[in-house]
Amino acid sequence: MLQVRQKPISWKQRWVKHVTVACFFMFMIVLYCLSTLQIYVSPPELPVPLSCAAPPGQHSTHSPTNGSQQNNKICVPKMDVMFMKTHKTASSTFLNILFRFGEKHNLKFAFPNGRNDFFYPSYFQHTYVQDFKSGMCFNILCNHMRFNAAEVAKVLPRDTLYITILRDPAELFESSFHYFGHLIPLTWSIPGKDKMAEFLRDPNLYFSPNGFSSFYLKNLLFFDFGQDNTLDPSDPQVNKSIGLIAERFHLVMLMEHFEESLILLKDILCWEMVDILFFKLNSRQQSTMSKLTPQLRAKALQWNSIDWKLYKHFNVTFWEKVETYGRERMTKDVAELRRRNAEMEKICIKGGHPVMAKDIHEEEMQPWQPIGERSIMGYNLNKNIDKAYQVLCRKMLLPEIQYLTDLGVNLWVTKLWEHVRNIIN
Repeated sequence: MLQVRQKPISWKQRWVKHVTVACFFMFMIVLYCLSTLQIYVSPPELPVPLSCAAPPGQHSTHSPTNGSQQNNKICVPKMDVMFMKTHKTASSTFLNILFRFGEKHNLKFAFPNGRNDFFYPSYFQHTYVQDFKSGMCFNILCNHMRFNAAEVAKVLPRDTLYITILRDPAELFESSFHYFGHLIPLTWSIPGKDKMAEFLRDPNLYFSPNGFSSFYLKNLLFFDFGQDNTLDPSDPQVNKSIGLIAERFHLVMLMEHFEESLILLKDILCWEMVDILFFKLNSRQQSTMSKLTPQLRAKALQWNSIDWKLYKHFNVTFWEKVETYGRERMTKDVAELRRRNAEMEKICIKGGHPVMAKDIHEEEMQPWQPIGERSIMGYNLNKNIDKAYQVLCRKMLLPEIQYLTDLGVNLWVTKLWEHVRNIIN
């Protein structure tokens, strides 16, 4: 009997198939949105409470250095926290710390509705908060947003401490370029294998301020804070905006000094060392990172000169806080944090290090991957973990999307987008 050999599917046919499936999912999203569309009628706004935190069960006896709340020399742990989650700054690692602290103290999170960010890159609106009602008490706000101080103030109590984190702008640019590159159409036509180096050779040749998602490629930190990332660096508005950020945020951490940042955070919030233990989450494989030569670094800083000005400002204030805390005391506390983290690594992590996505055994422990790649690493849990550490180990290693699901966040849009990504990947 004559057998008919099927022609292999060409890459064009596969691409058409992927695009068709993606379009179908997008159509379903639009259909769902239209079917659930409601006209929002703003009710009378009730005053935001002074504080939403229940009295903690235990108080620390240490005296805070950087202005934490005191009561007869007893340091009262702060429960009301706004974390401005910037992009590609180890913010997912810090988010895990906040999630665990919130669960430990039964705090109420202000979460997005339907996705894992507050409709970024739109400016934050208080109506984006899941189940928001005027006058409600929320303790923690921490998902990605484009900062809008007036709207944030409608959600959180007046005694809230504002925290954020920055990263060296050259390194951030490299990370953002590779992580978000597939989502930015203006990068698709850049020739050569090293697209980032070609882009930095003459950024204005490729960049358009009105290009889709182009904000990821220029002064991303400044943009996240709700500012105009395309301003001329000499524009007086730049310094004015940096001044407003400095007035609003009580602590600006630095990714390059993450452990020192956490010690300052512990001090200002009157938390305990156990509250700031961490494993590095959402890290990229070393092989996917582009090494910045001195020339490329200089070009990246010049292109992101507003972010560089922002970073330099808060680098100064950061080390002023370290001096106030005490250098010797800081060195001692960082060593203690590293020792405690190393202990938890031995207890929790199989092999004591992260692994590539293909080597992660549990589906639940798979991190979110950038479109078109599987470059984000994750962990495998040790077997036979002592019962006393089983829950803590899993929570410390749990990727952000899975942790949000465990906390009861509605993520239907994010999960639908995840299916599309998986098909494309």
